[in-house]
Amino acid sequence: MEDTLVSPIPATQPADLSELIRQLQSEVAELRQEVAHLRRENLELRQQVGYWKAQHARAVHRAEHLEAEVEQLRGENRKLQDQLFGRKSEKSSTRDRSNHLEGENDDRELSASKKRGQRKDRPGPPRRDYSHLPVVEDPRELPEDQRVCPQCGAALSPSDSEDSEQIEIEVRPYRRLIRRRRYRRTCTCSNCPRTFTAPPAPKLFPKGLLGVSVWVEILIDKFSSHRPTERLLDHWRLLDLDLAAGTVAGGLERLEPLFQRLYDALLARNAISAFAQADETRWMVFVDLDGKTGYRWWLWVFLGEDTVVFRLDPSRSHEVPEGHFPADAHVVLMVDRYSAYKAMAQVKLGNVVLVFCWAHVRRDFVKLVKGWPEHKAWALAWLRRIRDLYRYHRQRRVSQAGLCCAGGISFGPNSGHGPRKTRKKRSENARKPM
Repeated sequence: MEDTLVSPIPATQPADLSELIRQLQSEVAELRQEVAHLRRENLELRQQVGYWKAQHARAVHRAEHLEAEVEQLRGENRKLQDQLFGRKSEKSSTRDRSNHLEGENDDRELSASKKRGQRKDRPGPPRRDYSHLPVVEDPRELPEDQRVCPQCGAALSPSDSEDSEQIEIEVRPYRRLIRRRRYRRTCTCSNCPRTFTAPPAPKLFPKGLLGVSVWVEILIDKFSSHRPTERLLDHWRLLDLDLAAGTVAGGLERLEPLFQRLYDALLARNAISAFAQADETRWMVFVDLDGKTGYRWWLWVFLGEDTVVFRLDPSRSHEVPEGHFPADAHVVLMVDRYSAYKAMAQVKLGNVVLVFCWAHVRRDFVKLVKGWPEHKAWALAWLRRIRDLYRYHRQRRVSQAGLCCAGGISFGPNSGHGPRKTRKKRSENARKPM
């Protein structure tokens, strides 16, 4: 306060001293009330400061949480963008970088790009032998007017031939006219029939128009060449053979019971493998099924040591792989991380051991960096470790194959060794007809 509370008492006014004291007491009382009021305001302001500090701390914490959530959503958005617009095929080419990261091969010595085709420092492939094919001779003669000397006109004398070969393919449909010879009796026996007829030609279906060779071609083209039957029928129409698609579809349905026992045997053989692989993919089946909405079914594939079987099921639950393997099966099953495999009863009992594919594991590190680039160095370190794991595995297989060949051990279909392509050719493919 700039002014003094008590002014000096003039010596010339002693009579006004009591009045001055009362005035001072009144001012002191007012000042005390004002001080008490200010103290209360100060206390209230202190309390408000604490409240607003707490509110500010909550706001800062929430802002940090929202920023982290926004960054998380941005990362997920980048990852989903890559999944939506990136390559979706499991096959990858040398130019495909969807499943790779820049800098992954920095520590590898990059050699010059190899040219396509046969290399000069490698022996060429051996010439193929076609001597087992039947020979159809095609004699080529000079026209009559050219069998004379162009100078004097003297006739030319036939000599030896200049032979060459060409590989040709002749595919043509034809009608097989079956003539069953009838024989009349020449005896007078009373119990003998009057005529005897040669037995009929074997048919796949009674009174069927299509022969066995047609159904063999359809089955090979469908299940070995993996080509839709409609394309085969289009090709046959170019050869003047117009078959109705309904006739072929109906015949395939009638063929299914003939393969059921073989299919069951393949299922049983596949289920006792010590090492197997499993996967599933959606499969559209346009059949109305009670209790099921939509037409999406699931095609399950089980790759055993020497068999490959397919199971078509409307469900994607754990009951499908659980029902494929026996309850007491002991198998190492390579799968992706789909939760249905983890829910199998055999897995919970410890009889089936799940191993996860490293291709799926490494893909997670690539997706992580596409969403959150700040973790690139950490992800690259793991990708290099996984790459080394693949390399060591290939070296082990090559060394193991060399030792087995040196020891006189042959690769059988059940050995589990040898190149994958070789084992794949020996595998028996089975697919339950629809």
